[in-house]
Amino acid sequence: MTREMTEQISPSLYRPRALITMAPPNLADMVFGPGWPGLRERVELLSDAVVGDLSNVAPNVLEQVEVLITGWGAHPLSPKLLQDMPLLQAIIHQGGDTSHFLPQGSGRSIRMWNAGEANATPVAEYTLAMILLSNKEAFRAVRLYQHLQAGIDREAHFPDSGNYRRTVGIVGASRIGRKVIELLKAFDLDVLVFDPTLSPQDAAPLGAQLVSLEELMGSSDVVSVHAPVLPSTVGMIGAAEIARLHDGATLINTSRGELLDQDALLAELETGRISAVLDVATPDVLPPGHALYELPNVVLTPHIAGSMGDELRRLGLQVLDHLDSFRSTQTSSHPEGPIHA
Repeated sequence: MTREMTEQISPSLYRPRALITMAPPNLADMVFGPGWPGLRERVELLSDAVVGDLSNVAPNVLEQVEVLITGWGAHPLSPKLLQDMPLLQAIIHQGGDTSHFLPQGSGRSIRMWNAGEANATPVAEYTLAMILLSNKEAFRAVRLYQHLQAGIDREAHFPDSGNYRRTVGIVGASRIGRKVIELLKAFDLDVLVFDPTLSPQDAAPLGAQLVSLEELMGSSDVVSVHAPVLPSTVGMIGAAEIARLHDGATLINTSRGELLDQDALLAELETGRISAVLDVATPDVLPPGHALYELPNVVLTPHIAGSMGDELRRLGLQVLDHLDSFRSTQTSSHPEGPIHA
C-alpha cells in the first residue's frame, strides 16, 4: 500500500482550490500516482486535467485559485496572470527551484515550497556512484576489455585505481553537495569542499575540509560540481581551474553546464589527460556530432541524475507534505464541495 492510500487526512483541515500545471501532462500521474488520490484528498481541483498554459484558463476559474501545484515545464506567472488570481496564497513546486515563478516587484505575499530536498537524493546517489566508479577507473576498464576481449592484468593497467585514501573535491555545499558529502562518510576517502559562503566551523561537522577552489582542483582525484547558477558562478571552473587537475583526474558535473567553460574542458579532454562525467552540458541537449558524444574519456548522460521513473513518487510525497503544512495554517475560506471548470 502506498503512503497516500493509508495516511489519514484530518477533517479539520480545509481543502484549498487548486490547479495543476506541469509538462508533459502525464508527469502528474508519475508524481502523484494514477488518479492523484493523495492530492485529491487535500485539495479541490478546479480542473480534472493538467493545465499546460495558465493563460488559456477561463478568468472565472483563475479567480478561485488558492494553490498552484507546479512542476517541470510550468510557465512563470506574468503580472497579468498574478492579477487574475487574487486568492492565490501558495505555489508548491514538484521541482527544486521556484525563484522564476513570480514576477519581480509583484508585491504579493505568496508562500513558496518546492520538492528540492526529495530531488536532491537521486542526484546525490548518482554522484556517489560516479565518484566510486571513476576512482575505480571502471569506465576505462570497460573500454579496454571491449577492445582486448581477453584477460586484463589489473595491476599493470590500473596501478592507481581504487577508493582507498583518494581525495574527492565537492564544489558547492548546496543541498545536493551536502548530501554527497554525507554519503561519502561511509568510505575511506578524504573530502575537500569549496564554498565561499561556508566557514571552517560549518565545514567541519559536514566531514569535509574547507579549501580554496584552486587547492581543491589541484588536490582532488575526483571533482564534483554542485554550485547553484548565479552571476558569480557562471564559468567559475575555467581553463585555469581545469588545468590544475592532475593527470588521470575526473570532473563530474550534475549541476548546470553554465558553471564550466565547456570549450576549455573539451580542449583538455581531447588531450586524454583527464576524464569527465557530464550529466549536463551547454546547450543541454548537445547538437548531433558534438565531440563530447565521441570522446572515450567522457561519460555523457542525458540529464538523468535527478528524479526519474519511480523516484518521481518521492517528489509527490514531499509536495503532499508541503500541502499539509499549508493547510494546517489556514482556515476554510469557502464552502466545502469541489468545483470544476
